[in-house]
Amino acid sequence: MKLIILGAPGSGKGTAATVIREKYSLAHISTGDLFRYNIKEQTKLGIEAKSYIDRGALVPDDVTIRMVADRLGNDDCKSGYILDGFPRTTAQAKALDELLAKTGDKIDAVIHVITDDDIIMDRVTTRRVCEKCGASFNVKYMPSKVEGVCDVCGGKTVMRSDDNPETVGKRLETYKENTRPLIDFYNARGIIVEGNNNVDSATCIKSIEDGLARLNLN
Repeated sequence: MKLIILGAPGSGKGTAATVIREKYSLAHISTGDLFRYNIKEQTKLGIEAKSYIDRGALVPDDVTIRMVADRLGNDDCKSGYILDGFPRTTAQAKALDELLAKTGDKIDAVIHVITDDDIIMDRVTTRRVCEKCGASFNVKYMPSKVEGVCDVCGGKTVMRSDDNPETVGKRLETYKENTRPLIDFYNARGIIVEGNNNVDSATCIKSIEDGLARLNLN
């Protein structure tokens, strides 16, 4: 099973990706993790990507797709994978199609996690992250046992600098502008599976699983 997962920042996409990965024994390929790994390990692709990042330029699609192609060649992808963070544009989607076509493969389904903007705003602006270990909490929905103190390691929990309303609003608008054409691109193929995360993650996951079953993917 070869999947893509889409969702706005704060939509609960990460949680959904983790559950689906575990249920169907898929490799979870996050492009953010790919970039961090390649840059840290100073691979040829990592050095190339960093050269763009260091001068404030966008990493070209060609570099990103080569990084993804390299990752898809790993053994853990043979039984299937879920792509998280790629593609972000129709140009990248078409490049992915060309890459997969070389081995006779294709994307089986695109999971779209839907969450209303006001709910995302509420969830993200009340999120707190441990400075030490990165554990995530929420002052309204999942508070730490002691306010400001991480349950995991005892570190200090803080609000991320980009979790303020203005920045979150801009991220949501950027996501919509970039992703709507991508949704249309895959919707034309009839492979979009929606999960509504306005209520809770369990309801969202159930919708996704039902959608995959309708496409005979299980």
